[in-house]
Amino acid sequence: MVLEELESRGLVQDTTDRDLLARRLSSDPVSVYHGIDPTASSLHLGNLIGVLVLRRFQEAGHRPIALVGGATGMVGDPSGRSDERNLLDDDTLVANLSGIRSQLEKLLDLDGEAQLVNNYDWTRDLTLIEFLRDTGKHATVNQMAAKHSVRSRMESETGISFTEFTYMLLQAYDFWWLHSHLDCELQIGGSDQWGNITAGVDLIRRRSGAQVHGLTWPLLTRSDGAKFGKTAEGAVWLDPELTSPYRFHQYFIQIPDEDVERSLLQFTLLPVAEIAELVAAHQGDPGRREAQHRLANEVTSLVHGSAAAAAAEEAGRILFGSPVGEMDESAFEAVGAEVPTTELSLTVECGFDAASNSFDLVELLVATGLAGSKGDARRGLSEGSVYVNNERVSPEESAVAADRLLHGRYLLLRRGKRRYHLLRMPAS
Repeated sequence: MVLEELESRGLVQDTTDRDLLARRLSSDPVSVYHGIDPTASSLHLGNLIGVLVLRRFQEAGHRPIALVGGATGMVGDPSGRSDERNLLDDDTLVANLSGIRSQLEKLLDLDGEAQLVNNYDWTRDLTLIEFLRDTGKHATVNQMAAKHSVRSRMESETGISFTEFTYMLLQAYDFWWLHSHLDCELQIGGSDQWGNITAGVDLIRRRSGAQVHGLTWPLLTRSDGAKFGKTAEGAVWLDPELTSPYRFHQYFIQIPDEDVERSLLQFTLLPVAEIAELVAAHQGDPGRREAQHRLANEVTSLVHGSAAAAAAEEAGRILFGSPVGEMDESAFEAVGAEVPTTELSLTVECGFDAASNSFDLVELLVATGLAGSKGDARRGLSEGSVYVNNERVSPEESAVAADRLLHGRYLLLRRGKRRYHLLRMPAS
């Protein structure tokens, strides 16, 4: 049963009535919704948990509803925030909705029972009088102020605006609308959404007398206290233009051992029993980081596709010094997105000598910035700190044969352990 599956993965923190919900889920298919505010043009790792929970419900035979908050995104949710959220203009919202929609289409089967809805569609014509009469009268200020997300903001120095204070009622109205028009009986979300979810459960009970349900999962934090999905550069995004597949893959490769089991349970669709075997094997030889590699491949495949995951993994091997001779061309393109890259041609300007069919290595080192001068380049060669295609160059070598171009196009230079430069011929 899907509820037991979620519990086995650590994805249940609060439910409105666990036993009643379990009986309802085991009888007939249930429509379940999860809301996402379009505060950016892309989903991030925090959003991915909720979308995958929807997918788990869909694979168990239920009907997921992904709600993109075109209306609530204009108001801002105070949950989990210590300050006022910037309100979005219409053009920004449209762009954000478009980006999020394309990502949801890859993660949910929208051609099947899953639905994608926008709450702006049913709130844009809602009048203030109608909202106050049919929704506002069923909620007391005492109840709203008692919610942790609201109370903590009221007690802070910045306070909370009336705009954000009403967010809870708008989300409750969404649940009521989905229940009335799409027979939705369950709302899910992170634990910071519990107050908003129960407000919707109460509104439906008061307006129609129906019993509906809510479920939350724990908010993710890493064992080192860092917020999950955050790096020194910022959020880990699902959009490859914001976080490249290589960096996305590397984020999971670098997950600490203490977090890898939970990450496998919550971010992948692997069976729980298989994860247990994988973690047991990992604990026997943690240095190999097999669990992290499997985790990175599974999540990157879900988000970016199996080809991108394979290219990201090979790019990681390249950039950590592995032999490159058998690497796919896509791996070098992934590398090219992460390290300085220069277009190469069979010309004198690129240090090419037609007579020997080779490139002058000193010229290449200077042209790519791996050496500050020809003297510096020769010094690097004499010290043995120069590599071509991850193979150390001997002090006697001064040229690179053109037939060393991998796939007829790529030449990877390296100086020291981590200073890379990719040379790339134009595609023919």
